[in-house]
Amino acid sequence: MNEISNLIWAFIVGLLLGVLFFGGLWITVKKVINSKIPGLLMVGSFVLRITIVLAGFYFIGLGDWKKLIACLIGFMVSRFTIIYLTKSVDEKNAQIKKEVVHEA
Repeated sequence: MNEISNLIWAFIVGLLLGVLFFGGLWITVKKVINSKIPGLLMVGSFVLRITIVLAGFYFIGLGDWKKLIACLIGFMVSRFTIIYLTKSVDEKNAQIKKEVVHEA
């Protein structure tokens, strides 16, 4: 039972790491449009996000490949979830902009 709970926790940590990485990427892309120094923002965001994710994977996977795989699966699940959620938010915003332009 203890091994299953460890795998569940590793999966949850993977979900959180994925939300941090891909959610942070989405926010960075949104902010880089209006930034005065977009290159620095992109590189800084990437370095911060990848450092946190790699550290998380390192500490989760210490000595147990099963926990590392569970963390990776959680990371990938959050990737697809973030893509789905941000696509629907962007589509809704585009639809609102179309309606505003059409009414004007």
